[in-house]
Amino acid sequence: MPKKSAFTLIEILVVISIIALLLSVLMPALTKARERAHATVCLSNLRQIGLAAMLYAESHDELVPRNGGHWILLFMPYLGKKNNLPEDYRQVKIYNCPSHPDKRQTVDYVVNSWDTDTIETNGATKLSIFRRPDSKIYLADNASGWWRPVITDEKGLVEYASLFDVWHLRHLPDSDHHDRTYVRRVARRRHAKGCNAAFLDGHSQYLRTIEITPKMWRPG
Repeated sequence: MPKKSAFTLIEILVVISIIALLLSVLMPALTKARERAHATVCLSNLRQIGLAAMLYAESHDELVPRNGGHWILLFMPYLGKKNNLPEDYRQVKIYNCPSHPDKRQTVDYVVNSWDTDTIETNGATKLSIFRRPDSKIYLADNASGWWRPVITDEKGLVEYASLFDVWHLRHLPDSDHHDRTYVRRVARRRHAKGCNAAFLDGHSQYLRTIEITPKMWRPG
């Protein structure tokens, strides 16, 4: 009878080495592919929220919310949710960026609430004050870190509503300030070397940190 062939120890070690080598080559590519997929989902989320803002404005005399966490509840009817109660906002999955490092966080975006004398009732602003809405950021990826509170429920949403807005230079992604008064609120490197943003004309796009300037946030 012919003898059964069997792998020698050396052959097994060679196979294991080849597999390890392939994994070392493939893993970075797989990681990058996964991050690109996450960035695409995030961009789609912001696009949907931006369109909800435009629909809201059409129904509310061209006003868009620009104050704290108001938009989180106000946009729910335009995102397929019948209710806009605080306990329901966590059902809106597009409020979450898949690349946000803390999965407990329930809202991963911040709104443009830059100081202006044209703020209307309930923290909303007329779209007409923006000469170039296609160049003005409305929402962007929220920064994460030890200085950022994790909001997991409706109580936190109300308590930390003021942290959902951007209105100071130190809130921008190139800021290094993490004190209690002025903290970076726009993510610096959520996606590669920048973050995603929704603009006041309804479109969304990726921006590198070095491209994000105060002018993109101010009404004029």
